[in-house]
Amino acid sequence: MWQKTDNKLYRKFEFDSFEQAQECVQHLMALASEQGHHPEIRNSYTTVEAWLSTHDAGDVVTGKDEEFAAKVDRLYRQDEPKQPKADRLPTKAKMFADGGSRGNPGPSASGYVLMNEQDEVLVENGVYLGVTTNNQAEYQAVRLGLEDALKRGVREISVYLDSLLVVNQMNGKFKVRNRDLWPIHEAIKDLRAKFDKITFTHVPRELNKLADAEVNKCLDAQTGKR
Repeated sequence: MWQKTDNKLYRKFEFDSFEQAQECVQHLMALASEQGHHPEIRNSYTTVEAWLSTHDAGDVVTGKDEEFAAKVDRLYRQDEPKQPKADRLPTKAKMFADGGSRGNPGPSASGYVLMNEQDEVLVENGVYLGVTTNNQAEYQAVRLGLEDALKRGVREISVYLDSLLVVNQMNGKFKVRNRDLWPIHEAIKDLRAKFDKITFTHVPRELNKLADAEVNKCLDAQTGKR
């Protein structure tokens, strides 16, 4: 339930897992991008908090904030704030993934796009990560995209990235020497085992524009750019 406090609308979401909380952040950021809104969103493990106010009106609650809150309520029932059931996808799919950090380390986001074998876009998503590095954002994009694909019924997936480092590390050609990347690398290896078939392929940056666009939409929304 949204509460009005300190001239803002506030709502707290509780989830059963960190993954569900991250997906809630994705939904809120995507909705914010669509609405041209700039909410404050905070994620602490399985808890997500959101504050709404209109900056142009002097950081007070306006009809714009109430409209945004109503749309969030339609996504998350107040008595059961769970992720809506994901739409099913074909069992074979393609995924383009990208990540970026403005500062390296700095404000970062991950983006991914899921397509069918005819190159029709089925899912586009971006997630704000907070302050991290380019490599961590690239890896998170792969993890988030693979988790989404699994939930939607994909069994065989071809993953495309413009990060040669991540592709070579996932293909076992390079060792993961950066200890900060070990946990996410292991998490992706665990996800890979759940697919019947998965490949990682490097592509030039110009062929990864859709995933890159999701990254920049998240970062622009977070920094208040339109």
